[in-house]
Amino acid sequence: MQYPDLGPIMPEIAFIAAALVVLMLELVIKRKEAIGFLAIIGIAVAMFYMKGSFGATFQSASNPQEFMFVSDGYSAFFKVIFFVNLFMSILISLKYLKIEDSLKGEYFSLLMLSTSGMMIMASSGDLIVLYLGLELMAMSTYILAGFMRNNTRSNEAAIKYFLLGAFSSAILLYGVSILYGLTGTTNIYRLAGLVAAEDVHSSPALLLSVVMIIVAFGYKVAAAPFHMWAPDVYEGAPTSVTAFMSVGPKAAGFAVMGRVFLISLSSYKVEWTTILIPVAILTMAVGNIVAIAQTNIKRMLAYSSIAHAGYAMLGIIAGTRMGLAAMMNYLLVYAFMNVGAFAIVIMLRSNVVKGDELSDYQGLAKSNPLAAALMLVFMFSLTGIPPTGGFMGKFYIFMSIIDAGYIWLAVVSVVFSAISAYFYLRIVVLMYMKDQEKVPELSLSPALSLSLIISFVMVIAMGILPSAFIDVARVVSLIL
Repeated sequence: MQYPDLGPIMPEIAFIAAALVVLMLELVIKRKEAIGFLAIIGIAVAMFYMKGSFGATFQSASNPQEFMFVSDGYSAFFKVIFFVNLFMSILISLKYLKIEDSLKGEYFSLLMLSTSGMMIMASSGDLIVLYLGLELMAMSTYILAGFMRNNTRSNEAAIKYFLLGAFSSAILLYGVSILYGLTGTTNIYRLAGLVAAEDVHSSPALLLSVVMIIVAFGYKVAAAPFHMWAPDVYEGAPTSVTAFMSVGPKAAGFAVMGRVFLISLSSYKVEWTTILIPVAILTMAVGNIVAIAQTNIKRMLAYSSIAHAGYAMLGIIAGTRMGLAAMMNYLLVYAFMNVGAFAIVIMLRSNVVKGDELSDYQGLAKSNPLAAALMLVFMFSLTGIPPTGGFMGKFYIFMSIIDAGYIWLAVVSVVFSAISAYFYLRIVVLMYMKDQEKVPELSLSPALSLSLIISFVMVIAMGILPSAFIDVARVVSLIL
């Protein structure tokens, strides 16, 4: 009997094993901060096994011609984003959870299990494997959203996230079941040829299946009009969890969208593009316009996250290798600038202020000029102002959509990006041009400081040396 080569799936095996070890060590280690650093070691182990992922494939033992799990450069790039998000989230969590008196070892294990689900999603070559990874990610994130059990807002966030997440999972399964009924397979690569067949391609059931899949993925990436959960969940969840879930699940959603739409449904591109274009426009509109009215920074960043999902979706709509590479590059820089912004929010968390309200940032430049300068850089990057990585990320996204022939869509996107300058730069105005009402005591720690340094350096580096990152994304993106 010939056994499959487990090498390409070893990063997932090693990382899930590390998550279980971290969970068990919570029982014997009294200093919970040490558990967080053990989780970081787990990331290093998974990265070690991932070094051979580029170009390798893992085949199903039951049918060597079907890829159920794909370990390639595309999945490896997204796994780097997941690990960056996890590493930064652990660094900003240590101080925050200590302040909130919620530092428990299982927190880090849940972060790792959620990341494991994202890794499986990125490497899925089959819709069933995709669903298993999605549920592992989602279940862990539901618990994290309600991790502060004595906080009613955290409990409310978890319940809303769970209920709406259950509906989206059911809708995804309905869509997958229709697709399976039409083609007789759930394999992402075999679907490409079967969907192109005349009897399947012209079936109204295929359109219904695609609509359901778009709705389900739209929920996962917080695209409008499936975004209703994001503001309440982002506000109610612990701030460190909000930072984690604003990047990881979104990147995982776009990873599977790339495979499903640009491989399985490539012959159906005209139809799903017709649906995704208005979704992307609505997502950018809702995210950027509604964010203007927010006074809570976590809700504002929630709507910001919705808007950025619209920008990233443009790479899928372009349907080209450059479009996909631009989306991947954009999600990487988004991880650094968004987690960096949340790190500043956590830094302001003290007995004097919570750091959640925009008014907490008034006059920050006078009492803490370094914190204000870092926040300015992250806000500039989120807006898309040079020389930050956010500017170059948007530039590549817009250029890819122009090259694909959607010039008008690029113009609309630029207009919405200009609107976003109002609510991002409003924080800069408050920090530098308003008098301080209350002087916050910064909650500093070596781990939190390290996360800010890494975020700042990478945001600037991706703005000054953009080709070094976009070229890598272009090389490892799916061959279209």
